[in-house]
Amino acid sequence: MAKAIKSIAVLTSGGDAPGMNAAIRAVVRTSIFYEKRVFGVRRGYDGLIEGDMEELNTKSVKNILNLGGTFLKSARSEEFRTDEGQQKAYEQLQKHEIDALVVIGGNGTFTGAHRFYEKFGVPVVGIPGTIDNDLFGTDYTLGFDTATNTVVDCIDKIRDTASSHNRLFFVEVMGRDAGFIAMNTAVATGALDVILPEENKTFDDLFGEIERGASRRKTSNIVVVAEGNKLGNSFEIAEKVKAHFPQLDTKVTILGHLQRGGAPSCFDRVTASKLGLAAVEGLLNGRADVMVGIVDSELTYTFLQQAVMNKAQLDPEMLRISKILAI
Repeated sequence: MAKAIKSIAVLTSGGDAPGMNAAIRAVVRTSIFYEKRVFGVRRGYDGLIEGDMEELNTKSVKNILNLGGTFLKSARSEEFRTDEGQQKAYEQLQKHEIDALVVIGGNGTFTGAHRFYEKFGVPVVGIPGTIDNDLFGTDYTLGFDTATNTVVDCIDKIRDTASSHNRLFFVEVMGRDAGFIAMNTAVATGALDVILPEENKTFDDLFGEIERGASRRKTSNIVVVAEGNKLGNSFEIAEKVKAHFPQLDTKVTILGHLQRGGAPSCFDRVTASKLGLAAVEGLLNGRADVMVGIVDSELTYTFLQQAVMNKAQLDPEMLRISKILAI
């Protein structure tokens, strides 16, 4: 028979994402609603190893719903990858009489959580918090909506100067292994083309799109580039395009970590609240080693290993839409 859960710890790990604070708030308040103690762990798994945690209450999470980042801080822990590091983390949970964990993060976070559960049997539920939207088992991860809105706002501003000077802009967005941000923002901003990690696009393909844009006498051209694409970084791509089209005035903008910051959108706040509540209720109902997600507007639980191993797939229909509407 599973041990009754009396206390829960929550941490954020890996890259920060808008909506993490809203998820922490939901975990804390749901735990207290069910009369459970709840602890906040600072600096992710490193803080868990060092016992850097404190008990939280409803006032601890007031006025954080609208804040970007994570007030618990985040980190990528090399020590937690080791048996010794995980043993120290387990001993800290025992010391503080913590029965279960809620971890908010992405692939690396869930890989560590799954291994920790297998080794020590501590019930753990993951909340998908990554702007890349690349986790299997949920339609949306926390931060994705906010990040895409940030990118759209930036590209709209870039288009103003592109139109004023007849320039071709390459705008690089995050997406080391997944093109969700690039694909969605390309459609949302009417980009000339998009370069994705999932595609084997060639420079001839890109040159063809640029030529078609020129034939239609477009006064501004934006190409959205996912950082993990196979052609190279934005500067390398721009150089080859300039060599092929010396008459073009080409510019590069790399949005970088700008995409991670800012107040979470309404969508991310609501999603975080739903997932935070579901994470706690899942633990109290005996679920463990799972990620909570939303698929087709329904709450789901997916095994952590499955969420990590089965990469979310880009919708090919979005690419088709982008090509049609870019004419």
